[in-house]
Amino acid sequence: MTAHAHDHQAAASGFGTAFAAGIALNAAFVAVGVAFGIIGHSMALIADAGHNLGDVLGLVVAWSAAVASRRAPTARYTYGLRSTSILAALFNAVFLLMATGAIAVEATRRLFAPQPVAGNVVMLVAGIGILVNALTAALFARGRKGDLNIRGAFLHMAGDAAVSVGVVVAGGLILLTGAAWIDPVVSLAIAAVIVAGSWRLLRDSLNMTLQAVPSGVDAVAVRAYLVGLPGVCALHDLHIWPMSTTETALTCHLVIPAGHPGDAALHRVADQLRSRFGIPHVTIQVETSAEEDCALASDHTV
Repeated sequence: MTAHAHDHQAAASGFGTAFAAGIALNAAFVAVGVAFGIIGHSMALIADAGHNLGDVLGLVVAWSAAVASRRAPTARYTYGLRSTSILAALFNAVFLLMATGAIAVEATRRLFAPQPVAGNVVMLVAGIGILVNALTAALFARGRKGDLNIRGAFLHMAGDAAVSVGVVVAGGLILLTGAAWIDPVVSLAIAAVIVAGSWRLLRDSLNMTLQAVPSGVDAVAVRAYLVGLPGVCALHDLHIWPMSTTETALTCHLVIPAGHPGDAALHRVADQLRSRFGIPHVTIQVETSAEEDCALASDHTV
């Protein structure tokens, strides 16, 4: 006997325009940043453009996840295309780490062989970056409390506005001091920020690809809750895994010798798993083994 609770998260409806505008603005800034970075001999601008390239990819992933969540399951893809968001996140992490490595190599070379840097160009283009990132963040501000994807996009863009502020400061210091080494140092600092964020993305996406318990779910607490349910003497075949970057699924077998507790009781359990632990997709199978079988069932708990 099995109880199902399906609460597929709604796509980020109403934010299609915000995603499209954010992607367009940041893609344009990437082109401008790279072009003026080359013209002004500034690796800091190129690094900042690389950071914004990460924004473009991140927004594409978030938008793709929102669109994929609306795709109906098929006979072959019974979960729909939710897991494509995990694959996209893994691709983004690998791509960003490779691009950042190239930036770091060139910045290190320039640190030992500084080149004249146009500080005014650096400040102008980085100032544009502040406006682009702040405007993009504003597009997602109203939805940041109700949707994790939207919140992630908002926080990412707001943080990148702060990175661009740092590049403006670097440009000002270059104008004041004429010290060309400031540019590659700032480039390396930006690269470190990108690596830190990308490494977390790589780790989380790899864990999701391997169907590990999502980092936001306390598996020990979930087990304790299920074992503590009235009438449950054993729990086995407990599995918790990510269906996508935003949805988590759970399946388990509850051993209840007294008999099936009824659909209403199982629906309450599913509601608790959703509200307390953030697990919206729940499948529970009830087994009515005899009391003497409970110890054996517990031995096979996973």
